[in-house]
Amino acid sequence: MTEFPAGTRLGTVVSTDSGPNVMEFSFVLEGGPQEIIARRGEFISVVTDEGTVIARVQDLVRTNRYYQHAEAVREYQSRGEPLRSIFPTDRWQYTVAMARVLGLWANGRTVRPYFTVSPGAIVRRAGEETLAAFLKLDLKDGLHLGRLAYQNLEFAPSVDRLLSKHLAILAMSGAGKSYFVSVLLEELLVRTKEQGRLSVVVVDVHGEYTYLKDLTPEEFGLPSGHFEIEHIRGSHFQIPVQMLSAEALGSLVAGMSSIQVRDLRRVVSEIKKIMKKGYTLGDLVEYIRNDTSISKNTRDALAGWLVNLDETRLFGKEAVPSIKNIVRPGKITLIDLSDFISLKKKQIVVSFLTSELLHLRRREKIPPFVLILEEAHQFCPESRHELALPKSRIETIAREGRKFYALLCLISQRPVKLSTTVLSQCSNQAILRCTNPYDLDHIGRSSEGIDRSSLDAITTLEIGEALFVGETVSVPTFVKIRQRKYEPKSTSKNLTDAMIKTDK
Repeated sequence: MTEFPAGTRLGTVVSTDSGPNVMEFSFVLEGGPQEIIARRGEFISVVTDEGTVIARVQDLVRTNRYYQHAEAVREYQSRGEPLRSIFPTDRWQYTVAMARVLGLWANGRTVRPYFTVSPGAIVRRAGEETLAAFLKLDLKDGLHLGRLAYQNLEFAPSVDRLLSKHLAILAMSGAGKSYFVSVLLEELLVRTKEQGRLSVVVVDVHGEYTYLKDLTPEEFGLPSGHFEIEHIRGSHFQIPVQMLSAEALGSLVAGMSSIQVRDLRRVVSEIKKIMKKGYTLGDLVEYIRNDTSISKNTRDALAGWLVNLDETRLFGKEAVPSIKNIVRPGKITLIDLSDFISLKKKQIVVSFLTSELLHLRRREKIPPFVLILEEAHQFCPESRHELALPKSRIETIAREGRKFYALLCLISQRPVKLSTTVLSQCSNQAILRCTNPYDLDHIGRSSEGIDRSSLDAITTLEIGEALFVGETVSVPTFVKIRQRKYEPKSTSKNLTDAMIKTDK
């Protein structure tokens, strides 16, 4: 398709049986019969005395009066004489575009449409400056994530609009979720102190972001020390037992009764007074087994649960890493859980991490942060799951975190399995290609501001294209995610590359 600059004249508004009306109008495209000068999904504008009407092309219909009657076309075909050899068919072929009004841009602000455009009005491709202001983009200090589909305008939402109300990234497997997150991380890394730097903690379930640990500021043309990236393997993670209350320990196992929690609470209180320098789960088990004031059945049950937790090797006397140290402005901490096959181990790490992050942020012991959680449906599923240990804590951050700038970025390939409570609190969503009808229905019910046509278009998105919905932009917007500035060296692009690489 030939690229036409902003402001290009596209066509003329026409009268139809239903319009123009306040929300919709149609226009006839200019140009030759075979020339494509407008595409479905692009932004257009109509200048009026009240301001500039911003609309989007919803559909295109090409018509020709000579081909309106099938029997006539069939008759000429049977004679072996195509219509175009007898009649000037090309002169009567034209394209009608149906447009949906998005708003009125007047006096530097967006106004809800309250009048119709006039038949005969000129339709143009939306101007970049006006469109950027209408969509509330920040081309100077925003996050440069890509370009608007079908238009030469950079998509640069502000950090406030994209992340301060939680973000959900939803798509089927292979649609480009992790690639988009890599681009987002690059943008957060290059921000300056004057622009404001965010602390980022990434729960990397499959080790997809480990390549970032070798990244240096110099590779981005930045001075040494501009940003910091720390990579922590899940097997090195250690939770300090002395920081866990009886209720916290009880939440890590299934079936602990209130009476058992009460006995455990007393034991925890007593052992803290005795072992002031810290203790392990083994110390706690031994103390319980020697406490004759607890019934034998309760002693055996508590000891059994704690022994099972101890076997995960995730608990010790000290916190590794220190949560305060991993959350700093301009720093990305990668919590790599790819070592773990056990879902329960992953659940325990995420449960403790989310609890501590919110606790410390509430007391302003750590700076504002965003927690990026891969495979979020594993940790906060919609259904009740005995291993969904972090669910209540993630839901708490979703409901209350924005007050303290404890922010979430949830990534999932199965939106229908993700907690509705959490998803509904994500005021911003980046939706890449998704074809599962159950997931699409779930997205439609949980996403504010998404219309039917935008929802239908999700199934046709190409890899690397995303629909942004929510407070990030004033209207649902299709974006082509930019290329990463730093590519992992060892990643195979496809199956053939992987086979060749290993067959040596």
